[in-house]
Amino acid sequence: MKKTYKLIDLDCANCAAKMEERIKKLEGVTDATVSFMTQRMTVVTESDDQIEIMKEIVRVIRKVEPDCTVVL
Repeated sequence: MKKTYKLIDLDCANCAAKMEERIKKLEGVTDATVSFMTQRMTVVTESDDQIEIMKEIVRVIRKVEPDCTVVL
């Protein structure tokens, strides 16, 4: 399942690259793209159950960029 989310307060392209790299390594995620320019994140997952995967993604984002918020 492919979903796109808006990111608020993503401050730099380097942070976006770190997020993307770490999100791609999460179990259940087949692909991820984090764009600093558009302030968007696209995630492709293996299952339709996004709740647990999104909890992990938000945890990764907060670790890299504590002020960044994901609009679900």
